[in-house]
Amino acid sequence: MSLKKMTKEELELLSYKDITNLLLQENGAMNTKELFTRIVELLELPKNTIEEKIADYYMMITTDKRFVLLEDGNWDLRNKHTSDKVSKDLEEIEYDEEIEEEENNDEKVEIMEEDEEDFDSDFDSDDDEEDLKDLIVIDEDELELEE
Repeated sequence: MSLKKMTKEELELLSYKDITNLLLQENGAMNTKELFTRIVELLELPKNTIEEKIADYYMMITTDKRFVLLEDGNWDLRNKHTSDKVSKDLEEIEYDEEIEEEENNDEKVEIMEEDEEDFDSDFDSDDDEEDLKDLIVIDEDELELEE
Protein backbone atom coordinates (compact mmCIF):
# COMPACT_ATOMS: atom_id res chain seq x y z
CA MET A 1 0.00 0.00 0.00
CA SER A 2 1.20 3.52 -0.79
CA LEU A 3 2.07 5.91 2.02
CA LYS A 4 0.16 8.68 0.25
CA LYS A 5 -3.06 6.67 0.40
CA MET A 6 -2.72 5.80 4.09
CA THR A 7 -4.49 7.74 6.77
CA LYS A 8 -2.67 9.07 9.83
CA GLU A 9 -4.33 6.37 11.94
CA GLU A 10 -3.06 3.63 9.63
CA LEU A 11 0.43 5.10 9.71
CA GLU A 12 0.39 5.24 13.51
CA LEU A 13 -0.18 1.48 13.55
CA LEU A 14 3.07 0.93 11.64
CA SER A 15 6.53 0.85 13.22
CA TYR A 16 9.20 3.31 12.16
CA LYS A 17 10.95 0.41 10.43
CA ASP A 18 7.86 -0.41 8.39
CA ILE A 19 7.36 3.22 7.40
CA THR A 20 11.06 3.39 6.45
CA ASN A 21 10.59 0.29 4.31
CA LEU A 22 7.65 1.88 2.49
CA LEU A 23 9.51 5.19 2.06
CA LEU A 24 12.50 3.45 0.49
CA GLN A 25 10.24 1.41 -1.79
CA GLU A 26 8.49 4.53 -3.05
CA ASN A 27 11.35 7.06 -3.11
CA GLY A 28 14.54 5.04 -3.44
CA ALA A 29 17.68 5.66 -1.41
CA MET A 30 17.57 8.42 1.22
CA ASN A 31 19.82 9.52 4.06
CA THR A 32 18.94 9.08 7.73
CA LYS A 33 17.78 12.64 8.31
CA GLU A 34 15.57 12.68 5.21
CA LEU A 35 13.96 9.40 6.22
CA PHE A 36 13.29 10.41 9.80
CA THR A 37 12.05 13.88 8.80
CA ARG A 38 9.52 12.28 6.42
CA ILE A 39 8.36 9.91 9.20
CA VAL A 40 7.91 12.84 11.62
CA GLU A 41 5.95 14.74 8.96
CA LEU A 42 3.76 11.74 8.08
CA LEU A 43 2.93 11.07 11.74
CA GLU A 44 2.54 14.81 12.40
CA LEU A 45 4.95 14.69 15.33
CA PRO A 46 6.56 17.85 16.79
CA LYS A 47 9.64 19.06 14.89
CA ASN A 48 11.88 18.72 17.96
CA THR A 49 11.30 14.94 17.73
CA ILE A 50 13.84 14.88 14.91
CA GLU A 51 16.67 16.16 17.10
CA GLU A 52 15.61 14.18 20.15
CA LYS A 53 15.04 10.77 18.54
CA ILE A 54 17.20 10.61 15.40
CA ALA A 55 20.01 8.71 17.16
CA ASP A 56 17.55 6.04 18.32
CA TYR A 57 16.09 5.87 14.82
CA TYR A 58 19.56 5.45 13.31
CA MET A 59 20.37 2.57 15.68
CA MET A 60 17.04 0.96 14.87
CA ILE A 61 17.53 0.93 11.10
CA THR A 62 21.18 -0.08 11.46
CA THR A 63 20.14 -3.31 13.16
CA ASP A 64 17.32 -4.13 10.71
CA LYS A 65 18.46 -6.56 8.00
CA ARG A 66 16.05 -5.10 5.44
CA PHE A 67 18.13 -1.94 5.07
CA VAL A 68 21.63 -1.39 3.79
CA LEU A 69 23.81 1.70 4.22
CA LEU A 70 25.33 2.61 0.86
CA GLU A 71 28.77 4.11 0.27
CA ASP A 72 27.25 7.54 -0.35
CA GLY A 73 25.65 7.58 3.12
CA ASN A 74 22.14 6.82 1.93
CA TRP A 75 19.96 3.97 3.10
CA ASP A 76 18.24 1.63 0.68
CA LEU A 77 16.47 -1.70 0.72
CA ARG A 78 18.89 -4.61 0.81
CA ASN A 79 16.84 -6.57 -1.74
CA LYS A 80 17.48 -3.84 -4.36
CA HIS A 81 21.20 -4.54 -4.26
CA THR A 82 22.94 -7.67 -5.44
CA SER A 83 24.68 -9.74 -2.87
CA ASP A 84 27.37 -10.58 -5.44
CA LYS A 85 29.57 -7.76 -4.21
CA VAL A 86 29.00 -8.72 -0.60
CA SER A 87 29.70 -12.39 -1.34
CA LYS A 88 32.90 -11.58 -3.22
CA ASP A 89 34.08 -9.29 -0.45
CA LEU A 90 33.39 -11.97 2.15
CA GLU A 91 35.20 -14.60 0.09
CA GLU A 92 38.22 -12.30 -0.29
CA ILE A 93 38.25 -11.60 3.44
CA GLU A 94 38.04 -15.32 4.26
CA TYR A 95 40.77 -16.12 1.70
CA ASP A 96 43.01 -13.36 3.10
CA GLU A 97 42.44 -14.64 6.64
CA GLU A 98 43.34 -18.20 5.53
CA ILE A 99 46.55 -16.99 3.89
CA GLU A 100 47.45 -14.92 6.95
CA GLU A 101 46.75 -17.89 9.23
CA GLU A 102 48.90 -20.17 7.04
CA GLU A 103 51.72 -17.60 7.08
CA ASN A 104 51.48 -17.31 10.85
CA ASN A 105 51.51 -21.10 11.18
CA ASP A 106 54.52 -21.32 8.85
CA GLU A 107 56.35 -18.74 10.97
CA LYS A 108 55.50 -20.68 14.12
CA VAL A 109 56.78 -23.91 12.56
CA GLU A 110 60.02 -22.20 11.50
CA ILE A 111 60.54 -20.79 14.98
CA MET A 112 59.79 -24.16 16.56
CA GLU A 113 62.24 -25.89 14.20
CA GLU A 114 64.93 -23.32 15.02
CA ASP A 115 64.33 -23.77 18.73
CA GLU A 116 64.41 -27.54 18.35
CA GLU A 117 67.71 -27.34 16.45
CA ASP A 118 69.17 -25.11 19.15
CA PHE A 119 67.90 -27.45 21.84
CA ASP A 120 69.29 -30.51 20.09
CA SER A 121 72.61 -28.83 19.39
CA ASP A 122 72.97 -28.02 23.08
CA PHE A 123 72.85 -31.71 23.96
CA ASP A 124 74.56 -33.19 20.92
CA SER A 125 77.80 -31.35 21.42
CA ASP A 126 80.85 -33.55 22.11
CA ASP A 127 82.44 -30.71 24.08
CA ASP A 128 79.67 -30.93 26.65
CA GLU A 129 80.30 -34.65 27.16
CA GLU A 130 83.98 -34.07 27.84
CA ASP A 131 83.12 -31.39 30.38
CA LEU A 132 80.80 -33.77 32.19
CA LYS A 133 83.14 -36.76 32.41
CA ASP A 134 84.96 -35.31 35.46
CA LEU A 135 81.79 -34.74 37.43
CA ILE A 136 81.01 -36.86 40.45
CA VAL A 137 77.51 -37.56 41.67
CA ILE A 138 77.08 -37.07 45.44
CA ASP A 139 73.92 -38.10 47.23
CA GLU A 140 72.39 -36.03 50.03
CA ASP A 141 73.87 -38.06 52.88
CA GLU A 142 77.42 -37.51 51.67
CA LEU A 143 76.67 -33.83 51.18
CA GLU A 144 75.56 -33.48 54.82
CA LEU A 145 78.76 -35.15 56.02
CA GLU A 146 80.89 -32.65 54.18
CA GLU A 147 79.19 -29.73 55.90
